[in-house]
Amino acid sequence: MRVLLVGGAGYIGSHVSMAFLEKGHQVGVFDNLSSGLRTNIHKDAQFFEGDVLDQQRLSAVCAEGWDAVVHLAAFKAAGESMVSPEKYSINNISGSLNLMIAAAQHDIQTFVLSSSAAVYGEPEYLPVDEAHPTKPSNYYGFTKLDIERNLGWYDQLRGLKYASLRYFNAAGYDPEGRVTGIEKNPANLIPVVMEVAIGEREELLVFGDDYDTKDGTGVRDYIHVTDLAEAHVKAAEQVAASRNSMVVNLGSEAGLSVLEIVESARRITGSKIPLNIVERRAGDPAKLIASAKLASELLNWKARYSSAEEIIETTWRVYKKAHG
Repeated sequence: MRVLLVGGAGYIGSHVSMAFLEKGHQVGVFDNLSSGLRTNIHKDAQFFEGDVLDQQRLSAVCAEGWDAVVHLAAFKAAGESMVSPEKYSINNISGSLNLMIAAAQHDIQTFVLSSSAAVYGEPEYLPVDEAHPTKPSNYYGFTKLDIERNLGWYDQLRGLKYASLRYFNAAGYDPEGRVTGIEKNPANLIPVVMEVAIGEREELLVFGDDYDTKDGTGVRDYIHVTDLAEAHVKAAEQVAASRNSMVVNLGSEAGLSVLEIVESARRITGSKIPLNIVERRAGDPAKLIASAKLASELLNWKARYSSAEEIIETTWRVYKKAHG
């Protein structure tokens, strides 16, 4: 299969690229390098520099005979989306529509979307399965849900079959150390913890310690990026073979609090990792834990690398190497 990874030079995209290549697929990477890194582009992948907002460039690249497209080119900071919604509507919604249009025009029949558990909002029950109501509590989650709804219409009207992969919290690095590019300006917890541990930040800001959780801090389901990457390959192959669209959660089905992550990181890094408790962020639910039963049934997939130790150890190795 010839697969075009849009946003493929980013943190998740670089792992997804490697997973497709390992399975014998041909890979192209389309990226504007605003947050992605050239060092993340695999030597066996063909690179196209471009932006999803550049319809002409996007169409020209999509015309080059791809069997599938994987869409990873969205802004993803939930907190930022609440203060800069325009940035997210233009890139995430308009950019995704451009990609759907180009795919449909050039007969790319399989579309894999990097979606998010943020589409669910505050959980009404746990673990969260795919039947859970979708009521995003931040604008980022709304953009992902809007993309999914547009994909549903493009499936119906243009025959564009898709897999929407609702990630929980992506974390970790390739266990074999083959991906070494560090995210620019990270907003997610574990990269920020690493920056404190390595000395790039003075302290970790913990957004609220008065949630209804075991230690008062937010609880999330952390899924190792290597597990995510494998799911993308399985989803693309399954949608291409079955010609059936799907929406599936990708999570470890376990919850870790902010303070549990910090304690694991302190133990593994040997750093004190000072922290400061501040006000809650708008749109942050107390707990978010996945049911990944459907992914197991449809894709024969399960998380294999997603323990706290594996996630933090693989991340720490990359940060130590990057900082000498």
